[in-house]
Amino acid sequence: MRKIILMMSVSLDGYIERPDRRIDWHRVDDELHGFLNDELRTMGAFIHGRVTYDLMAAYWPTADQDRQAPPAIVDFAGIWRSMPKVVYSRTLDHADWNTTVRHEVDPAEVRAMKAGPGGDIVVGGADLGAAFREHGLVDAYRVLVHPVLIGRGKRLFPPTDLEQPLTLTRSRTFSNGVVLLDYVRDDAA
Repeated sequence: MRKIILMMSVSLDGYIERPDRRIDWHRVDDELHGFLNDELRTMGAFIHGRVTYDLMAAYWPTADQDRQAPPAIVDFAGIWRSMPKVVYSRTLDHADWNTTVRHEVDPAEVRAMKAGPGGDIVVGGADLGAAFREHGLVDAYRVLVHPVLIGRGKRLFPPTDLEQPLTLTRSRTFSNGVVLLDYVRDDAA
């Protein structure tokens, strides 16, 4: 059965973005981008919240048309366009780029998607990730910790009463100081 993986970049102090939604503090270099491309090309679907989808759809559909785009950008543009995507939004009625729109998280529907064929499913976005966690739908966490303190912003994990023991399955330090931490739920190991 496929796993649902919450995959996000985070500052050392736990934020995914600054209060003004900026993520310019991310340290994505060729090594990290190549790693991410290799990981993401094996997935079966990307699941986004509306904010993450809008951010991705504003750039990736045509990113490879820039003649000066680095190879990793060109590569990921193709990965993103061809990957089946689901965007959860209460206001969006249509989305392009191989994307299905859902208005609410239906745990039974997500479990059926998980039971289908193909690679693992990546969830991106703190709010959507929190909703998936509350429904017990996240099997694994792939967190990229960037070596920067941004002080305030949106946290990856909002306060909750949910406690979830995890097991570290992989870690990797990249030459730019970013650290990958891969965890699975203890009851999903």
